[in-house]
Amino acid sequence: MTTQHTRTRSRHTWHLVRHYLEMVVAMVVGMVVLGPLEGLVWPGLDDRVDVHALVMATNMAVAMAAWMRFRGHSWPAIAEMSAAMYLPFVVLLVPYWAGAVSGSFLFTAGHVLMLPAMALAMWWRLDEYAHH
Repeated sequence: MTTQHTRTRSRHTWHLVRHYLEMVVAMVVGMVVLGPLEGLVWPGLDDRVDVHALVMATNMAVAMAAWMRFRGHSWPAIAEMSAAMYLPFVVLLVPYWAGAVSGSFLFTAGHVLMLPAMALAMWWRLDEYAHH
């Protein structure tokens, strides 16, 4: 009985980890595919680190949302996961605008903090992510 429970729990954990990694891959695809279009649509975007960070988060969120919808997730779950991707950048914009942190810190910390924020969004709707 314990072995079956351990196997089931292990499979459940792997399913969540795999789904998390799928979303991260979708985000990278969003940056790679949509990133080059930024310069065409918005020349000089790199001059505004704050705006560029939010545009990059949008590129990632669009691709991740498309993948989540393909996987059958609900719109509320997609909205929450997208919010989790923006939240670190939004929080870091205040110290950036105040001159307390650099643009490179904003970019790096925003991306790093996005990962646990996404994990928390998954935990918030664990039942949904466990079945997709």
